Amino acid sequence: MSYRTEEVAYVQPAQPAAGAQSAQAAQQQRSTAEYRALDAAHHIHPFSDMGSLNRAGSRVIVKAQGVYLWDSEGNKVIDGMAGLWCVNVGYGRKELADAAYRQMQELSYYNTFFKTTHPPVIELSALLAELAPAPFNHFFYCNSGSEGNDTVLRIVHQYWATQGKHSKKVVISRKNGYHGSTIAGGTLGGMGYMHEQMPSKVENIVHIDQPYFFGEAQGNLTPEEFALARAQQLEAKILEIGADNVAAFIGEPFQGAGGVIFPASTYWPEIQRICRKYDILLAADEVIGGFGRTGEWFAHQHFGFEPDLITLAKGLTSGYIPMGAVGLHDRVAKAIIENGDFNHGLTYSGHPVAAAVAIANLKLLRDEKIVERVKSDTGPYFQKKLRDTFANHPIVGEISGAGLVAGLQLAENPKARKRFANGGDVGTICRDFCFNGNLIMRATGDRMLLSPPLVITKLEIDEIVSKAKKAIDATAQQLGIS
Repeated sequence: MSYRTEEVAYVQPAQPAAGAQSAQAAQQQRSTAEYRALDAAHHIHPFSDMGSLNRAGSRVIVKAQGVYLWDSEGNKVIDGMAGLWCVNVGYGRKELADAAYRQMQELSYYNTFFKTTHPPVIELSALLAELAPAPFNHFFYCNSGSEGNDTVLRIVHQYWATQGKHSKKVVISRKNGYHGSTIAGGTLGGMGYMHEQMPSKVENIVHIDQPYFFGEAQGNLTPEEFALARAQQLEAKILEIGADNVAAFIGEPFQGAGGVIFPASTYWPEIQRICRKYDILLAADEVIGGFGRTGEWFAHQHFGFEPDLITLAKGLTSGYIPMGAVGLHDRVAKAIIENGDFNHGLTYSGHPVAAAVAIANLKLLRDEKIVERVKSDTGPYFQKKLRDTFANHPIVGEISGAGLVAGLQLAENPKARKRFANGGDVGTICRDFCFNGNLIMRATGDRMLLSPPLVITKLEIDEIVSKAKKAIDATAQQLGIS
């Protein structure tokens, strides 16, 4: 079977009822201006300045296939971000649509409360146990990565309660980490601009500094020395709080929304050593890194550490339908299972349609050997292409990443690691050049991010890198740097 279908045959849907036909026809006949007017009148977008967006007008995406999107004006756009880091198997996979359709006909919904279960969630759990590292054999389901990290907090506190260590309540995370947009997820993620809009934060969460070498290293430290020093902040914080009061440390194996920041090889082994020394749980937020992004099934495998909890979402269903999960190491699962009620759950925990889509998605990743291809073929090609293309570029300071994820640091003086004073504005300029050049490349401050579908071909990688270079060249020209 091919890594992705180059062309998917169009399947004529069942004809809608008469009442729906007129609404469907009206929708198909709307102009871009009409879509934008309705959007502005009724829709509030995530993480957006709605006044500015409504004045400019949203780009209306109407179709997608493989690694491409089409907007309502007929422009073909290459998606360098796989939606929001999630469309791992690419757009338009009929296998996933068929799985949803069959499951909706068979069992459209039932909950997993009240001593009940259903075949899709059972089969998904068994499949995840096969794909995850050996100690992970139990999974709790939710609807997103944000809810997954809320669940991690609940599991952590329940675990220590079962051990009779009720004082272990503090969870340590990192500045500029991202763990979601719920109150708990937003508190875990150390992003100030989110905290400013959220005065009601979750208690007992504290932060240490991130391992961001380019932006924060001082003096003549090597990347390895800097990463080790940042990891050792965890030990200092534990000693400050008291080990008997610390429940867990949580981190993304690589920071995603924070800028695709990859710590040096010394970082995670030291974090794990410290967690084990002081008997605190180690949670890996695999929402972005999971399911092949780095060329391993899970990003913590790329970095060589062993967590106690893993948060999953995005690539679990390739974004075709919302679903999240938390994987529990056997020792944590045993404590939860054998010690009474775990009073946590959601209406759609283990939703049968989402589970059916997840199974179909994971089987594509497994059976088409997509993850292996990222590790041995397209991932190395992507990383080399970026580094060769931007070597000695006047405003590119570093390229970080592995597999099919990368962060490009924009800098005023790359060799001196001097960032732009107005880095956020520079990133926005570059992002807009990408957008106008029909490339989706995300800006996080002064870092440009790429995370394309895992089914991307080498020719499509060439297209992404070529368009990225045009945008970054145009940015340098606008800034008067050559």
